Amino acid sequence: MSQADERQLEALQAALAAEHAAVYGYGVVGGRVQESRRTEARTAHDAHRARRDALVRAVRDLGGRPVAAAAAYALPFPVPDSAAAVRFAAELEDRVAGVYSDLVRASTGERRREAAGALREAAVRAVRWRGESVAFPGLAERAATGAEDAEGTAGTATPTA
Repeated sequence: MSQADERQLEALQAALAAEHAAVYGYGVVGGRVQESRRTEARTAHDAHRARRDALVRAVRDLGGRPVAAAAAYALPFPVPDSAAAVRFAAELEDRVAGVYSDLVRASTGERRREAAGALREAAVRAVRWRGESVAFPGLAERAATGAEDAEGTAGTATPTA
C-alpha cells in the first residue's frame, strides 16, 4: 500500500470512528431535545448512519478492517436537558467536520468530493443547532485540540470501557 493510501485509510478510519460516536451522540440528543427539534435530530442521526455505512465500505475497499464502534462513549459535558442537547449536537457536528477536513486533505478525486460534502453537511447542521456559523468549519475544533488530533484520536466523544 502506498503512503498516500495509508494516509487516506487512516483518515477514513478516523472519520468512521467519528461517525460511530455521532450516531451514539444523536441517541443522547434525541432523548433530551425538545419535541420541536426531534425531527432534526432524527434526520441528523440517519445522515450519520448513512455516512458511517459508506465509510465502512470505503475502508474495506482500501483493504482495511473498519474500526468498530465503542459500546459507549463518555460525553464531553452533562446533557440533562434540551438546551444541553442542542449544544451537544452542535459540538458533535463541529467535531465531525474537523475529521472530514482531514479526510479532504488526505483524499483525491471522488472520495475528496464526498469528504468535502460531508464536511459541508456537518457545518450546516452545526449552524442550525448553534444558530450561528464559524469562519472555517472543521478548523476551529482542530486548533483547540492540537496534538491530540495529530495522533488521530479526535472523535465526537470518548469511548468508555
